[in-house]
Amino acid sequence: MTRLDDRIFDDGRGAGHDEHDVVHRTRAERRRDHRRGRRARHDGGGPGRRRAVSVVVLVLAGALVVAAVWFAFGSLRSLLPGGGEPNDYPGPGSGKVEVVIDSGASGAMIGETLQEADVVKTTSSFTAVATAQPERAAKIQPGTYSMLQKMSASDAFDRLLSPESRIAKGLTIPEGLWRSEIYERLSEGTGVPVKEYEQAEESDELQLPPQAEGAIEGWLFPSTYEFADDASAVQQLNKMIGQTVAQLEEAGVPKDEWERTLTVASIVEGEAGEADRHKVARVVENRLADPTGPTRGMLQMDSTIHYMLQKRGTVTTSDKERNTDSPYNTYKNQGLPPGPINNPGAAAIDAAGNPAEGDWLFFVTVDPSTGETKFAETEAEHQQNVQEFCRNTGSCE
Repeated sequence: MTRLDDRIFDDGRGAGHDEHDVVHRTRAERRRDHRRGRRARHDGGGPGRRRAVSVVVLVLAGALVVAAVWFAFGSLRSLLPGGGEPNDYPGPGSGKVEVVIDSGASGAMIGETLQEADVVKTTSSFTAVATAQPERAAKIQPGTYSMLQKMSASDAFDRLLSPESRIAKGLTIPEGLWRSEIYERLSEGTGVPVKEYEQAEESDELQLPPQAEGAIEGWLFPSTYEFADDASAVQQLNKMIGQTVAQLEEAGVPKDEWERTLTVASIVEGEAGEADRHKVARVVENRLADPTGPTRGMLQMDSTIHYMLQKRGTVTTSDKERNTDSPYNTYKNQGLPPGPINNPGAAAIDAAGNPAEGDWLFFVTVDPSTGETKFAETEAEHQQNVQEFCRNTGSCE
């Protein structure tokens, strides 16, 4: 017969286990309950306590988010209409101050210049106006402007677009001048003595690229400049050097070819008319690439002789001049001269960096009065062109 307690306490092992089994099970259950209690206390006192802690954490996290948003808004609210201290002057401004807008300056750069002169209160106020009117902003020209101090950004923007506010102080440096000639023109235009430009070549503040190897010839970009009244010789030369670097980059010239390209460009500048620069650059490269050809790798350029002698006023050279010993004498030495022979402009730099395609080895300006230049692949053809030059000029040595 099956006992009642067997049916109640049967754990699957069948009948027959005694009271010890019941006692043993009850103690085991108590031990499990004890361990669960300890874990509950360790975890914070059970589900209710954990829910309370979670709520506190969420509240703290929310408070941090609100604080961060408020801090960010506090930093930006001065930029918003009616928020905090205004970042713009109400205008209309008073007094007068001259500011110089550099070539290629961005809206932010112009804003910084105006802020430094206290024309506008903040750079961001001017930048916001310029950004909202990109087509008008693009029409702001480099130069010197008469401005008021403490103007609104909008009024300052409009004034930079007004021709009446622009002060004509431009100093033009033509293409192809030697550095000595440039120093004379700079001195005449700015009042800075020539000696200070010469001394600037040795200044630690001169920003010549390493590729120049300390030689400034060729790196003074010809253009129209407007220098501040107190601009030093070094500052003026640095601005010109910076423009040369910009032109080399625009022409896609690798940095390790900058000096060579300027040397070729200076020869192109000294030899070619506007329409022939890329073809003259090709003649230079063809001669350099053929040291055993008809010219034996010599450029034979009169412009290098003129630089060697610092001589202006003639397009030809004499036998005596062509026999002078000098590394710049390309009638006696193969390859390029030691460096640039003048300061070339953008068109010559572009031509040197991107020569025309062709097999020409010779060229001559057959009519100096018109600049007509003829190119030839053979010496015989070149001699015919030389004779045309002689007939047009009436003098050949």
